[in-house]
Amino acid sequence: MEPAGTLDRGLAVLRVLAGDPRRRLGPTDLVRATGLARSTVDRVLATFAHLGYLRLEGREVHLTPRLMELGEAYLACGGLRDVLSPLAERLAEDLDESVSLAVKDGAPGPEHVRFIGQFTRRRTMSVAFRVGDLLPAGRCAAGLALLDPAASWAEDDQLVEPGLVAVAVPVRDPDGTPVCAVSVVSHTSRHTVAGLREHALPRLLKTVAEMEARLARPATEPRRGIAAEDTSRAAKKELGAGYLQSLARGLAMLVALGTAPGGSTLADAARVTGQPRATVRRAIQTLERLGYVAADGSRFVLLPKVLELGYAHLSGRAFRAVVQPHLADLVARVHESASVAVLSGDDIVYLARVPTQRIMSVDITVGTRFPAYATSMGRVLLASLPEERLDAITPKPLSRHTITTTAELKAAVRQAAADGYALVDQELEEGVRSLAVPIRDRAGRVVAAVNVATHASRATPDDLVRDVLPALQDAAARMEVDLAYVHGPAWNGALPEAARLSR
Repeated sequence: MEPAGTLDRGLAVLRVLAGDPRRRLGPTDLVRATGLARSTVDRVLATFAHLGYLRLEGREVHLTPRLMELGEAYLACGGLRDVLSPLAERLAEDLDESVSLAVKDGAPGPEHVRFIGQFTRRRTMSVAFRVGDLLPAGRCAAGLALLDPAASWAEDDQLVEPGLVAVAVPVRDPDGTPVCAVSVVSHTSRHTVAGLREHALPRLLKTVAEMEARLARPATEPRRGIAAEDTSRAAKKELGAGYLQSLARGLAMLVALGTAPGGSTLADAARVTGQPRATVRRAIQTLERLGYVAADGSRFVLLPKVLELGYAHLSGRAFRAVVQPHLADLVARVHESASVAVLSGDDIVYLARVPTQRIMSVDITVGTRFPAYATSMGRVLLASLPEERLDAITPKPLSRHTITTTAELKAAVRQAAADGYALVDQELEEGVRSLAVPIRDRAGRVVAAVNVATHASRATPDDLVRDVLPALQDAAARMEVDLAYVHGPAWNGALPEAARLSR
């Protein structure tokens, strides 16, 4: 196959998988949907699996959060999200309403807008747009604001959906061209469209003026990726004919175009990927033809259509759905039960769990609460808090091994912080040993914990540290990567409410 053809075919498979991710698709379904040969589909799936973009579970194919790096490349290349998001988030807090950022999609056919930022309010009935979602431009406030170059604002009175109202204002670049729209979205149970306009428009116009001022600032020196080795060569050598090197190179090229706001030249892309310029040129020509890339002078920029490659579905994935596959992998490696929990008051609350299959096992379900002081995950989570916070906790004996003084608890928590893990030996219940490590957000803050629990007869404390800790740390690192993709900048410190996150 020609390199461009390989990239074409790979992206065709990916579009089918991303088109309706709720469907359970297998290789045979993909053959029917794309018209490709089964051998080609198998090689495409093997390549995606090696790149970490999907998981093959039996006869089913599942997208993984790692695939979001394609959409993240577009969002970084465009630069609008990173510049405008802090102001949009502040606007949502000030108005206590959901706020969206949207751009023209630019695809052929009827005009659409695609969301690049969502800042929602947490209510029983809330707006469910996701980053990457596509809407007809003529049926939403954001699209109406972008369709008319002279518009100073636009409104949507239940055009998209009954009960949904919105007011939007275009954001213009220094040349006066609308490049984005900011929408305030609410429900008719809270506002009529006229009431929302009165409530939101003055603050919205002020925020947009600030956004335009930021866009008018001289650009700082764009960040450039360091020169890289073409890793597809090693993968091809390892995996042989089952690995499509040209597909991997094309996707690496797409990601490389996001290494700097404003796009990259051919020379930049070749340096970042470690690929020959001829290979880079062929990949970019394919991506241009498919509508994912456009030339801007000597540079090539990614287009919003990149977000169609699974970003919306994956960005809406719940916390538990992100960590559960990694828990399952961990259990398969260590043959013991594993769980994820967060701190809620003085307790931990289980958000996800994968039990091992044994005659004798610990019966814990999602939503179970335990005192943090007597659990390994609790010690890890308490270690991230100021030590004064521990003064309010009064340990009580739950077994003959439980620590029972605040001084002992403080010492145990300090040890967990120093070690980077916590081991609790039969303090919660006789016979139960557990080992936990933290899960951190992008800023390095501890926001959750993952543990492995076993019966004391099966492993000593030294056994757990020697045999289980490396696998546990690896699982936590993988969870952090996927959660950072799914939750984006909002992942920083985004786990204070256990009940909300267990959904």
